[in-house]
Amino acid sequence: MNASGVRPAPPAESEPQATAPAAGPTPAPAADRGALWRLMPMLTVANATMYMLYMGIGAVLLPVQVELLDPANKVANFGLVSGVAAIFATLFNPLAGLLSDRSGRRNPWILCGGLAALGALALLGAARTVLLVTIGWCLVQATMNIYQAALTAVVPDRVPVERRGLASAMVGIGTPIGSAVGISTAALFVPSDIALGYLVFGAVIAGAAVLFTAVVRERKRPAGEPVSLRKQLAAFADTMKSADFRWVFIGRFLMMLGFFSVSLFQMYILQDHIALPEGLDPEEAVAFIAPIDAGVTLLATVLGGLLSDRMGRRKPLVALSCALCGIAMLVPVVKPDWTGMLVFTVVMGLAFGCYMAVDTALVTLVLPSADDAARDMGVLNIANAGPQILAPFLASMLVGAIGYDGLYLTAALITLAGAAAVIPIKSVR
Repeated sequence: MNASGVRPAPPAESEPQATAPAAGPTPAPAADRGALWRLMPMLTVANATMYMLYMGIGAVLLPVQVELLDPANKVANFGLVSGVAAIFATLFNPLAGLLSDRSGRRNPWILCGGLAALGALALLGAARTVLLVTIGWCLVQATMNIYQAALTAVVPDRVPVERRGLASAMVGIGTPIGSAVGISTAALFVPSDIALGYLVFGAVIAGAAVLFTAVVRERKRPAGEPVSLRKQLAAFADTMKSADFRWVFIGRFLMMLGFFSVSLFQMYILQDHIALPEGLDPEEAVAFIAPIDAGVTLLATVLGGLLSDRMGRRKPLVALSCALCGIAMLVPVVKPDWTGMLVFTVVMGLAFGCYMAVDTALVTLVLPSADDAARDMGVLNIANAGPQILAPFLASMLVGAIGYDGLYLTAALITLAGAAAVIPIKSVR
């Protein structure tokens, strides 16, 4: 799950790790069109509600709750809460995936995860100490990783290869929609009704789980055998032997580290660093920015993918996107006001959306083994997950030592290093 970011991205809590089942998934029969067309809109609904929860809570409710408990130490405490939860989720996601693989079913895990999330969010809303908030947020991560690990496997399980492009698009559009709606909804409950806000988000995800499993039926798959930790480590080592894949991994890791170091602290940046117009609260500012951010990111994702296909070039666009992210991070340093923040949001959205589209295409061209593509993509997900673990700790230390300007400058340098990492790639232009 994207524990506390403002812009959606492949997060630690959200990403399945390299845990491909021994037995391959059984795709949905091509002839079963009715089931397929029932599945498509539900993929959007299920993913949109998931990101609605991740972003609404992670970007608004959770940082406000942490601040209310201990205003003087909010940055350090929020870094601790986010970092511990990210570690917990990163470890729990492969376990949840293995359990659903072994059972041969996805729907029961989606349903149980969604319903359990409602209870976990109720506990989180009742927490009155930083320790209890950390425990509550870890429980939410556990339940949501059960939900997401099973949901992630639905497309390869049930969608024929020739329809997976459409299915991926239906999944993808749920991210900006859910993020924008989640942040805007969460702002309605700040600061006095945070506990009620948690219950509302819990009810939404529980309702989505019930709706998905009621509309989308499944046949039980042959149960797969769990992949041992030794095999997972061996898979990681084998995949990283490829020089081009290794550089893509490094570039993605650096880009995500720089991005999350800033985005995880968006609420506090708006509170403490940005001069907002009179009468505009930080919570309202986040809600205003969210749909702009989501729309620009979605547009750039589509245009970036089309442009890279037309050019037949990936590396220049990936490097340019990383560099543009670094430049965008300088805007709030030079102009720490509302206009600067809007410019930052638009430029960062354009850069990040283009990056995600083109870098994902680049990854598919440098996979070490066509026969182990799922395994190799799982390894790459570590480059999405790892930065979300490191970023909260890194950002809280930087803010405490050199302030928000120092955080932006450091994040800009990290993303520029990510741009440089694509230069040594030889097999792709």
